[in-house]
Amino acid sequence: MVLPKSIRNLIEAFEKLPGIGPKTAQRLAFYLLHVPQEQLDEFSKATENLKKNTVLCSLCFNVAEVDPCPICSSQNRDKSIICVVEQPLDVLALEKAGSFKGTYHVLHGAISPLNNIGPDEIYIHQLLTRIKNQVEPIEEIIMAMNPNMEGEATAMYIAKQLRELKMEGGKLIITRLGQGLPTGADLEYADETTLARALEGRREF
Repeated sequence: MVLPKSIRNLIEAFEKLPGIGPKTAQRLAFYLLHVPQEQLDEFSKATENLKKNTVLCSLCFNVAEVDPCPICSSQNRDKSIICVVEQPLDVLALEKAGSFKGTYHVLHGAISPLNNIGPDEIYIHQLLTRIKNQVEPIEEIIMAMNPNMEGEATAMYIAKQLRELKMEGGKLIITRLGQGLPTGADLEYADETTLARALEGRREF
């Protein structure tokens, strides 16, 4: 069976998304084929505006509608504590847990030599610059990377850079999330209780 070009194009577009295989892409395309046109138009508009109506916060690099983002601009957040995470979804997970009142720094990835991702490909340099230049002294950096090989490698690299900053002067504690997160698990899939316990039980790194 030769599929119409418009359907083939949509299937190919879905296949480019992470975690979407050929069969899932086909199911999604044929599902949308039976959706009312107005719903398709809404879907198309939401996709079109995805990047147009979002920005990266110039302080923490989280995805937001304004710069700086609501967390960085809030007067109720503790600016002396920065929680370093891999992805914006990790911020969402920690905020849902509701126990962290500091600020964040989003790396947008983790060091992964196998995937040709080094320190320069993610927002590590910006974190170090932020710590150096922030008017209010940073007292604690929480390493909240995922507990897998890439996350550990990233945490160790950042910790090494931060220790060099500590040698230049100032008080800076480097901590890692405590027990509660199983090795190999992703932060975004952890439940609120587990994340809250991990934050409360963080240890010096």
